[in-house]
Amino acid sequence: MLRVAVPNKGGLAPAAAQMLREAGYRQRTDDKDLTCVDLDNDVEFFYLRPRDIATYVGSGDLDLGITGRDLHTDAGADVVEVLDLAFGASTFRFAAPAGRYAGPENLADARIATAYPGVVFRFLETHGIKAEVIRLDGAVENAVGLGLADAIADVVDTGGTLRRAGLEPLGEPVLHSTAVLIRPSGAVTNGPVTQLVRRLQGVLVARRCVMLAYDVRADNLDAAASLTPGIESPTISPLHREGWVAVQAMVLRSEVHKIMDELYEVGARAILVTDIHACRL
Repeated sequence: MLRVAVPNKGGLAPAAAQMLREAGYRQRTDDKDLTCVDLDNDVEFFYLRPRDIATYVGSGDLDLGITGRDLHTDAGADVVEVLDLAFGASTFRFAAPAGRYAGPENLADARIATAYPGVVFRFLETHGIKAEVIRLDGAVENAVGLGLADAIADVVDTGGTLRRAGLEPLGEPVLHSTAVLIRPSGAVTNGPVTQLVRRLQGVLVARRCVMLAYDVRADNLDAAASLTPGIESPTISPLHREGWVAVQAMVLRSEVHKIMDELYEVGARAILVTDIHACRL
């Protein structure tokens, strides 16, 4: 039976569970449950603290896990990323009072407070910087104001919390994080793993794309098809109306309205958009 770790709480938890449901996997119905067995798909899900997932997967006790890139980087576990799941995006930055440091490369001898010491140690080691790292749990924005630290390093979304604490980001993000599917380094891919990955890939495509259908005169087909090339090529069927064809193709959801306008300009009519709930490519 395939053993998969899923975040038990936090921002990643509901999004991970929803994605697995969209991929056809049974999920727990009570948030207090720590396991869920999907007999139809021969998978057992374990609901763990997001910070612990990389450690469990890296040890080989679990086959796959969903966690944040920042969390598995911080853990330093022996895992590899299998798939970027495109939710839970954030950046990891250093921050300090305005004007105190020109950038992260100037943090030599500084006291840096963080809840992600693994990420900070790796950055400092890579850049040859010697500094004191102070580990804290939870929010670290007050560490500078209270005199505990000279700078902080933390996950940043909009930066509003930093500004309210009188801090500003230093330079560019040192890590771009998102939810990822991980597995033990060196693990052999098997059928159940491949199936789960393929299903999640199908969910990603279904979320990103829509199915576009329209009618167009055969004389204008080349111009219309160039706007909707699809994954391999558009599906084209003759209509009962002489000289006209029906076309279907997948297009990016973010571009659908622009494409519809352009199709109308080249003579397409009856342009319809349909959501895709699942797919295999």
